[in-house]
Amino acid sequence: MNGAQIRSAFLALALLTGLAAGQGKEPPAPPAGTAVPAVARQCGICHDRKDFKVVQPDGSVRPLYVDGKELHESVHAKWSCIDCHADINQIPHPKTLEKVNCQRCHFPGNPVGAPEDVNYEGYVQSVHGRLRHAGNTKAPLCQDCHGTHHILKADNPRSSVSKMKTPETCGRCHVQIYALYQRSVHGHALLAEGNLDAPSCTNCHGEHDILPPKESGSEVSVTNIPETCSHCHSSMVFNDKYGITGNPTKSFKRSFHGIANELGSKKVAECASCHTAHDVLPPEDARSSVHPVNIPRTCGQVDCHPGANANFARGRFHVDPEDKESGIIYWVALFFKWLTIGTLVFLVLHILLDLQRKLRHKHSEGV
Repeated sequence: MNGAQIRSAFLALALLTGLAAGQGKEPPAPPAGTAVPAVARQCGICHDRKDFKVVQPDGSVRPLYVDGKELHESVHAKWSCIDCHADINQIPHPKTLEKVNCQRCHFPGNPVGAPEDVNYEGYVQSVHGRLRHAGNTKAPLCQDCHGTHHILKADNPRSSVSKMKTPETCGRCHVQIYALYQRSVHGHALLAEGNLDAPSCTNCHGEHDILPPKESGSEVSVTNIPETCSHCHSSMVFNDKYGITGNPTKSFKRSFHGIANELGSKKVAECASCHTAHDVLPPEDARSSVHPVNIPRTCGQVDCHPGANANFARGRFHVDPEDKESGIIYWVALFFKWLTIGTLVFLVLHILLDLQRKLRHKHSEGV
């Protein structure tokens, strides 16, 4: 046995000893500044080496280095490696290992104190979960979004699922959408200005239970988008803060488009039909889908108003008849409102007077 073989045998023996010692035990949380659990130290004999890697069958290189500092900072700092990598029980490891199953701890009533509010059923039914079940290995699992060893709480700004980091995390797969979002009014406000009032991906699409837009249960389906957008734009405090005239949610719901949408029409225009889904820009931006120059093209979509011309851009949008700033529309609406009320009052009064006359006539005939 040569020197290299002796060293390999020693490493294997040390690792197996550490793994055996840690099996079946729940390691205590290490006090601040102390070393990581024993099993992690044993695993670190290999995985602490920055050059530790494996060459995949397709020729790509997969790094196997684990940063101990990141692991110690994570929410899982008190757990041993084999608490998550439960199928590792021999050295060297098998060539194929199972993906870490987070549901081993994260389930309602779990005895280890893990958060119980993870919507696993929602994930299974989601577009991501369905793709994974169908065999698509590129569809994300928990660790693809939340991270592997450096998992931080969502309210930590450095977490991959914090509001500021979520677009980048989703953008690893949805590259083109991420590029559009970055330049949009929402993306610029959140990513460039750090404004947490701006929506991130999960504010519109949901977190674990993301469904395709074509399904009625999706938060971004044609029938649900107005409600989703209203989470921000129904608030006059919000709209006034960012210089948005009127209440676009209220005015949309009172429009023909809004009423048809409320009745379940899937063809009528909703928010994203005009403003787009991810590339939302201010009307004064020449690239915006609702810039006056672009409105004929936006309104002239095949399913809407084919042949729309420049006259479509001359009208006013999101008009609220109850707002004096609507000009003549406000006064016309007010006139017809009181005309209708006056007509109904007159009719009721006429009916009551006529009824009184008939009762008197009947009474006089009886006498």
